[in-house]
Order: sequence, then structure tokens, then C-alpha cells
Amino acid sequence: MSLLNKFINNIQQENLFQKNDYLLLAVSGGADSVALCELCFQAGFHFEIAHCNFQLRGEESQRDEEFVRKLAEKYWSKVFIKKFDTKKYAEEKKISIQIAARELRYEWFDELLKEEFAGSYHSASNLIPDSTNLIPHTSYLLTAHHANDNIETLLMNFFKGTGIKGLQGILSNQGKIIRPLLFAKKKEIISFIKENNLEFVEDSSNSSEKYTRNYFRLQLIPSIQNVFPYVEENLINNIERFKEIEVLYLQSIELHKKNLLEQKGNEVHIPVLKLLKSKPLKTIVYEIIKDFNFTAHQTGEAVHLLNSESGKYISSATHRILKNRKWLIIAPVNNFLAQHILINKSDKEIVFELGKLIFKNEAFTNEKISTSNLTAMLDAKNITFPLLLRKWKPGDYFYPLGMQKKKKLSKFFIDQKISLTEKEKVWVIESDKRIIWIIGKRIDDRFKITEKTKNVVSIHLNKS
Repeated sequence: MSLLNKFINNIQQENLFQKNDYLLLAVSGGADSVALCELCFQAGFHFEIAHCNFQLRGEESQRDEEFVRKLAEKYWSKVFIKKFDTKKYAEEKKISIQIAARELRYEWFDELLKEEFAGSYHSASNLIPDSTNLIPHTSYLLTAHHANDNIETLLMNFFKGTGIKGLQGILSNQGKIIRPLLFAKKKEIISFIKENNLEFVEDSSNSSEKYTRNYFRLQLIPSIQNVFPYVEENLINNIERFKEIEVLYLQSIELHKKNLLEQKGNEVHIPVLKLLKSKPLKTIVYEIIKDFNFTAHQTGEAVHLLNSESGKYISSATHRILKNRKWLIIAPVNNFLAQHILINKSDKEIVFELGKLIFKNEAFTNEKISTSNLTAMLDAKNITFPLLLRKWKPGDYFYPLGMQKKKKLSKFFIDQKISLTEKEKVWVIESDKRIIWIIGKRIDDRFKITEKTKNVVSIHLNKS
């Protein structure tokens, strides 16, 4: 089967785009993008061309730009050219030249897809007889990535440790970006170029091994072929298998998440005991926490939290994971301080929803005893820091002052005739998983001052 027929079949089987869709081809002028232009032309697709001049190779960059302009004339295609100060951008962003070039070109391509294509296509279609069938349904960017690019990406991802997601290589359909040549190996494209007497330009940087991809292309893969001659075919087949494996993997992860995660407002609560029974634990924990901007390197820390004391937490740029009794709580950083506040021994004041808490640690004297509901005086020897300040929740219990039996807070509220509205505003402080004070209501009997008390922790609520 000819490359053209394979090309058309691949587009149809993968449902990459339709005849009426508007296509922008990213064209460097190299063999791959020239072949893509010719294939689209022979297949009868209407397209326009976009070329990036990164101004990194002096006269050669200008040569490529002029070549692409002439190529567009050959296909009667509109061409978009953009010059970039790539080095300056890379320096300002403190990123590599490769990453800078990638960011610049895809940002520009996205702008073209959003702003210029629809209008320019309608203008062009008016010049074509019977153009009513060419009115676009969707706009797509087409790149000339092929099977060998995919193999190189697979191997680079494997050695970088990107996990199972990276093993599927380059996606043929990624939103507005379509890669219709991933089925074709480089030698097939070169044969097509020769058969159709197509001209193209060579990028001298492709021979430089200072770029990671070139090292894989020019050194590593040829070396592997000396041992495994069919390595390219085997890896191409493996990519397809890995895609299917990832589907099964993601299905399993979603089942675990559904079983473990409890959404409460903008917080996620996870039962520790249930999570500990989940296998494989590290993989499941990573798949949960990565959605909240935690890195793979923090997976071990998150697993360690499962067996840590209450009040311990780890942070990402946007979230914190807090161990609270038998739960892990994932909350946004800006919300975390509002809903779960850790109090260290050195803290003197804490501001929260009800006002300000003022903490003192001092020697006990009878003269200092307070009977105000706004002040809790507790035996320091029974207090373990850090303390946790949080809103009460169903299931909470304590030992009310003067009682030897525990009582659920919900029952205590009923006995105290506390209204539903007032209950929603109740906060508690706990020490080592035990509630020591229902703020403004009652302390726990286990932490009361006795005749043996030597030091007290005094907590006063200033509602103002």
C-alpha cells in the first residue's frame, strides 16, 4: 500500500479530522513537513502553512523561511511567518532554547487557530468553485511527527521516569493538535520524497548530538539495532500496547479514587485505614496527590503521613495534606488556614473565624483561675503540641467538665439548646486527637486543673 493510501486510511481510522475541517500545517521546510504538505495536497485537503523562524542559525534560518514561502506558492496556500527572538525569550524565562522554541511556536499556533484561520479560510474558499462544501467545521494544527519521533520520545520518557503515561509516546490527537504521520517510519517518508521529486531543506542542528533527541536518534537507537535489528518495529508495537495498558490503568485508578475520596466543600477527606489497605499503595497515593500539585518525590512523605501523629502535614504550591486522626485532609492552602489551623507551642495569638485566640503558658496559682466561657485553663502536663484548631464535625466527642463519661458533641449541643445556626459556628481545639475545648462552651474534664497542677495553658477567645 502506498504512503498516500496509508495516510488517508490512518486519518479515517483514527478519525483525526474531516474533509471540511480547516487545517494549518506547521512547516519547517524539512523532509517530514514537506512530505506532509504533499500528502495533504494529493489527498485533496485544503490547508494553510505556518512557519517559525527562531533566528538561531543565521543565514540558514532565513533560507528556510524563503523556502517555505515558495513552497506555499506551489500549493496556492496562504503562509504565516513569524520571527522569534528565541535566545532572549529563553534568557528571560531561564529555560533551555528547546523549551523556549516549543513554547513560542505553540503559543503562536494557538493564536492562529483562534483568530486568523476562520476568517482567512472563508476568504480563500470564496475563490474555489463549489466551495460550499469546504466551509470548516473545526480548525486543527497538523505537525509532521512520525513513527521514529515517537520511538525517540518513548525512550526519552522511559529514561526520564515519566511513568506509564509517558510510555505511550506522542499522541496522534491532542486537542487541536493532530499528528497524522505517526504511523509512518522515516524511511517511508524519504522514499515518498524521492518518488515525488520533492525538494526540502536540511537543518544543520539535526546532526548535533548536544541535543538529547539527536543523541537518541544518532547514537543510542543505532547501537540498540546492532543487538535487536527489529527494535523500531517492536517499539512501535509496544507503544500501541502501552496506550491500551494506560486505559486499563486509569480505569483502575478512578475506581480507587471513587472508593477513597470524600468531597467535603473544597476539601477532600481520605480514610487512612482504607487507604492503607489499598494496593499498590504508593502508586495510588501518587495518582491522588498529583492532582493537587504534589510531585512524585513527595509520594513517600504522603505515605509516611498515614502512620504519623495527628496534626502533621505536607504542602504543595497550592494544597496541604493534613493527618487528622483517622483521616487525611487535602485542602487548598488559602482554605487550609481557615478550616484547619495548626498551633505550635511558640504561638501567642491565632486569628480565625470567631476572632482571636490568645495563648499563655504560665505557672499555676489559685488567683489566676477564670470562670469565663471565653477562657480555657488547662493542665499543661496533659497538653501535647501542636494543637489543631478546626470546626467540629459529626462523630466528635469529649468528656464534658465534671463528667467521667464521654459525650458526642451533637448530644451536648442538644442538651445546651444550641441552635442549628450556632452549631455551624462551633470550633474546637484538639491535642493528640482529643478535643480539649469546645471554644466558648466547655473544656474537656481530662485536661482540667487539679490540686496537682503546676503549670497551665491558658487560652482566651477575644471576639473583637
